[in-house]
Amino acid sequence: MRARIHPMLEQLEKMLAAGRDSAMLRLTLGNGYLKEGRPEEAVRHLREAVRQQPDYSAAWKALGRALGEVGEVEEALCAYDDGIRIAREKGDLQAAKEMEVFRRRLEKRRSE
Repeated sequence: MRARIHPMLEQLEKMLAAGRDSAMLRLTLGNGYLKEGRPEEAVRHLREAVRQQPDYSAAWKALGRALGEVGEVEEALCAYDDGIRIAREKGDLQAAKEMEVFRRRLEKRRSE
């Protein structure tokens, strides 16, 4: 039996099904699924967010987190690397710094 979906996520999924797809909607869905402890579903939406808008720093950060949570450490590190590069190119230094911290933590966890 499938776990009940949070009402907010249900509404967002309905928007997506109605054709209102966007990188922001995908990021919101991804973050919502992360919050609900469903990182596999988050990964699917976050991959689509960065596909739709490759310079979306927040989506790269969330994708790195989601991939780390599902155990895809190498992919998560790559997502953080891409996100850091993109954030720096855009001048989004705060996002770059945050991703650098998350990347270091993941590296540390991988080596333990």
